[in-house]
Amino acid sequence: MKEQQAPGATGDAPVRNTRNTGPGRLLIAVYGVFAISATARAGYQILTKFSEAPLAYLLSAFAAVVYILATVSLAKAGTTWFKISVAAVLVELAGVLVVGTLSILDSVQFPHETVWSLFGRGYGFIPLLLPILGLVWLYRRRPSAAAAASAKAAE
Repeated sequence: MKEQQAPGATGDAPVRNTRNTGPGRLLIAVYGVFAISATARAGYQILTKFSEAPLAYLLSAFAAVVYILATVSLAKAGTTWFKISVAAVLVELAGVLVVGTLSILDSVQFPHETVWSLFGRGYGFIPLLLPILGLVWLYRRRPSAAAAASAKAAE
């Protein structure tokens, strides 16, 4: 059985996507749940009560886009998708930290919670832990490590 080479991969050694195997599937599933949840919440908030907390609801919509991008990019093969995954998860972590801090320091701007308010308290702090776990997973499954492991296994 011949391994498929990932799109955009060069050289003799095929590059396999190991981000969507094992625990990576669970990570992708959790990101998928957050993508659906944040999208539904933001959509409802924007359509029904946008004037009450526009900043909070726009940040919820932004979080939804980040979760969608992270979900898709974690599931896709290739170094470009890996880079997109890292960027999405880093933006997510920055968002959780900034919005979490602002929602404590300037609660007037956040009369209603977002996914990232109070560091994700409304979601059991999973929004704070998820990007940390995501970055650890991405580090362990980075393309150079995967290619090295594949080359070593071929020997």
